[in-house]
Amino acid sequence: MLEPFAAQVMALEANYLRVRLDHPGPDGRRLLLCTRRARLAHGGLKVMVGDRVGVEGCDWIEGRAAVGSLEPRRNQLQRPALANVDQVLVVMALAQPAIDPESLSRFLLSAETAGAEVIPVLSKADLVSDQQQQQWLDRLVGWGYQALAISRHDPAGLAALEDRLSRGVAVLCGPSGVGKSSLLNALVPELQLRTAAVSGKLQRGRHTTRHVELHDLPAGGLLADTPGFNRPELPADPELVAQLFPEIRQQLEAGVRCRFRNCRHLQEPGCGLQRQWERYPSYVELMG
Repeated sequence: MLEPFAAQVMALEANYLRVRLDHPGPDGRRLLLCTRRARLAHGGLKVMVGDRVGVEGCDWIEGRAAVGSLEPRRNQLQRPALANVDQVLVVMALAQPAIDPESLSRFLLSAETAGAEVIPVLSKADLVSDQQQQQWLDRLVGWGYQALAISRHDPAGLAALEDRLSRGVAVLCGPSGVGKSSLLNALVPELQLRTAAVSGKLQRGRHTTRHVELHDLPAGGLLADTPGFNRPELPADPELVAQLFPEIRQQLEAGVRCRFRNCRHLQEPGCGLQRQWERYPSYVELMG
């Protein structure tokens, strides 16, 4: 086997990186604890969880190595620091607390900045009627999303979500109190067992994430356990806002054309955008 070995960063632990090799080493090992080569720091390259890296200087007996190279990223999040994200799950509760359309919209727009697939996940579905669930699912179709409604009492909903997360790296976001920790534990049973053991020793009643870490999902794919990510952040530049709305992207992809290439889809002459969609007033407000 020739170095460098291709790997993915699974977690940052103090000054070390925990990486997983694409292919097992000579002893069958895939997980290694790594340092960073100085040339990465000198080049101003910051390694993030989710990064694809080249690993060298492997000590197979001790399970140690060094990260010597960093592959280009497809995308990245800054808070939390996470690279190569394929899906962002925006978790909102249908009840307790009741869903707030404006808050949901802002979280969806914030998630869109990652340049990944955005999936709205409506939690606590067992606390509302089937009709209320469907009303929200239909409403989100109008926003450009195929959402999922889930509850801890409905294995079918969780299985449907697992199926959509069977490839790539996914991350959860959403406000506090909507069930993100419960969903994480349901999707990653191993994490729930580990959390229970730690809570018992330290007499802590709840799981608190202190760093970003990737976990394997039973059906395939990886799910990031992240601190924070409970406040939506929108771009300061209004010119970037339009591309965050699926309602606008879908029209442009369908062939809608405007007279001016830099059309803001407000009051410009020759704007071809159809404006009879629910979130258009929110778009106008964000454009200032």
